[in-house]
Formats: sequence, structure tokens, C-alpha cells
Amino acid sequence: MHIDEQESAAPRVLVAGASIAGPALAHWLHRRGAQVTVVERSPGLRPGGQAVDARGVTRDVITRMGLDSTVRAACTDTAGAHSVDADGQILQTFLADDDGGDGFIADIEILRGDLARVLVDDTRDDVEYVFGDRISGLAQDANGVDVVFAGGGRRRFDLVIGADGLHSPLRTMVFGPDDEHIRHLGQALAFYSVPNDFGLDRYLLEYQDQESGRSALLRPIQDAQRAMAMFSFGAPRYSVDPRDITAQKALLRERMAGLGWLTPQMLAHLDETPDFYLDQVAQVVMDRWSHGRVALLGDAAFCSSPMSGQGTGLALVGAYVLAGELVTAGWDPDTGFARYEERLRPFVEANQEIGRLNAHTREIPGPDTEPLPDFGGDWFMELVGRAINGIQLPDYEGVPDHRSAGKSTA
Repeated sequence: MHIDEQESAAPRVLVAGASIAGPALAHWLHRRGAQVTVVERSPGLRPGGQAVDARGVTRDVITRMGLDSTVRAACTDTAGAHSVDADGQILQTFLADDDGGDGFIADIEILRGDLARVLVDDTRDDVEYVFGDRISGLAQDANGVDVVFAGGGRRRFDLVIGADGLHSPLRTMVFGPDDEHIRHLGQALAFYSVPNDFGLDRYLLEYQDQESGRSALLRPIQDAQRAMAMFSFGAPRYSVDPRDITAQKALLRERMAGLGWLTPQMLAHLDETPDFYLDQVAQVVMDRWSHGRVALLGDAAFCSSPMSGQGTGLALVGAYVLAGELVTAGWDPDTGFARYEERLRPFVEANQEIGRLNAHTREIPGPDTEPLPDFGGDWFMELVGRAINGIQLPDYEGVPDHRSAGKSTA
């Protein structure tokens, strides 16, 4: 399906990206009275992916969406995590109920693809989803944005929101090239599903080689017959094309060579897996998240990297705040976008600092390496608190709430 020109009532909002941030924003925009279109360049939802977590205030957002029970039903049901040595002996154990469910293993842990499916299923009756198309050009004026799509369609919208990920094409189109905004943290991360030939139950297993800074991890998923394999390694000069899967797999094999534990068995499934992913561990740092009638959300605006454990939380909380501030501002982009950024930025910055610190702990020590800080200090617990609960969610009382009939407004 491609987008064709059509008449529509204001406010008309186009969202680019149908992973987590895009459908979450579509949920709240629809409830606030907007007519929403989500365009996604992939032909359909991408299954599987990395496990993502909901901690602290993010759980409140999920409850306000009326999706708590649905999300929990799709969770990985991970009971905890074991840190192991090269022989598989347990060194340390973390439980899902540690720190009130906000610890290393979160109370809500779900595969990225499963959460995307929940969010799209929740909104598909109220939102126009267009898969297999993308924005190829846009021009904005004081009253709207004219958008050209790769499929040949042309439409006019009141607002355009980019929720299209770390390598956001919309961000490049409006705000400039990636190298102006992406900050590489010196690591790379790969993950893919494998047959559960490892006897994995409800506990995640992680092996870290301190000398090389590399790690291998096996994570349980809902399908007990399969598991998620994950690898991380130092990559300060990362230059592999994110679209060249063959080159990415070759790089992973090269960098994981000689790593012990279950690494050879995990790599043996590399060519057959249906959902391989590898990318640099990076953050997006921008002075502003909006330009005129175009704004960014989620990883496209403020990626904190997987090292923060909070990327999904930032997307869900950001979607709630962005829609709320826009409707409170009467859909005026200057006011709404400014208030969204003012309210969210401290929360984002705390999580990005967590991501940078975590990446720093994985660096191979050298003569020029900065020493690690004292993570036992009060400053670190205060930072973690700001990263998990460091934003007070407005209630947005008195604004429209067009929740579909039969759906909870909890």
C-alpha cells in the first residue's frame, strides 16, 4: 500500500517509524484528538529483537495506556540473571524482583518486536498504518508540511514526527547528517535468536571476558524452544554498513574468535537465524529536537544506547509527554515542542549518562583510559533514581481523551 493524496481533518500528524516510539505516540495522539498516519519503510513489523525493559515511571505510562496486562502477558518471563565464568560456574545472581522490579532484570521485560506488536494491535483500528513506504522529501511552511513519499504519494500534514530510530532518515533530511548528532560509545552489539539447545530456563546467562572487554549472553524468551543470543565487543573504529548483513556477520565472527564459554555453539547458528541485528552502541545528542513543524522522538532524538537499559522507557515516556504538551498548547508546534523538550530533557540526560558510564566499564584498560568512578557513592544512586523516576508525569487533566470504546483508560 502506498500513500495517495486525500482530504483529512486537522490536526493531521504523520509519524515516521513503527517500532516502539511511533505506535506509542500514535496511541496518545489519537486519544488527544489527532488524525494519525504512521509510515514504516519495512514491509511489516519486525519480529524478535533485543529484550527491552520498563522501569519506574515507564510502568506508569503503560498503565495509563491501559496496556499493563497485555504487555505483561507478552513478557519474556525472565526470573533473573546469572553471571558465569568460562566454565559456566555461577559468579553472581540477580533477580527480577530486585530493587522493586527496577534492577538489572526489570519487572517488565519484553522483546522489542513483541512490544511493537502490542502497540500496533492496540492502535490499528484508530490509526492509518502504511508499511513498505517512506518519506522521500518534505517542505514546510507556517501552516503545514507537504510530504512526498517514495511510493509516489503526496500529502499535507499539520505536523511530522520522526520516530525512525538511531539512523533516522528524517533527522538527516531536516537536521543534517548522522555525524553531527551520533556519538559512538566505542562498542558494538549483536543479537539474534537461536534454538534453545543450551538447557536455558527462566534465567539469563552472561559471560564477560575482562581482558578483552567482550561478552556473550543467552536470554530466555516466551518460546521455550528458542533463545536470544547477544554479543558485545569493543569497536572504536566501527565502519560496517548497517545494511550489509554479510559483512556484519563476518565482523562478528572475527571479533568473537577465541571467546570461550558457549560462544562457538551460539555462532554456529549465525547463518540460519531469521532476525540478525548488529550495530554500533551510540547515542544521539542534539541541541534541539524540533525544527518548525517537524520534531523527533525516541532514538531518533535522544538515543541513550542499549547500555542505559532505558531506551524503551524514554520512547514511551516521551510519547506521552509530546502528545500531552501538543494538545495542551492547542497543537501549536512552537509552544508544544518547546514544553516537550523542557520537561523531558533532564530525564534523557540522566539516562544518557548511565549509558556512557556503562560503556566506560567495558573499555579495555590502557595508559590513556580514565579510571572508573566510585559506583558505590551516593552520587550514583541519585543518578540511577533520576534515570528511572526522574520525571513527574503531568495528568493533562481537561484535555481530550478519545479512548476507543471497550478499551480501558486505566
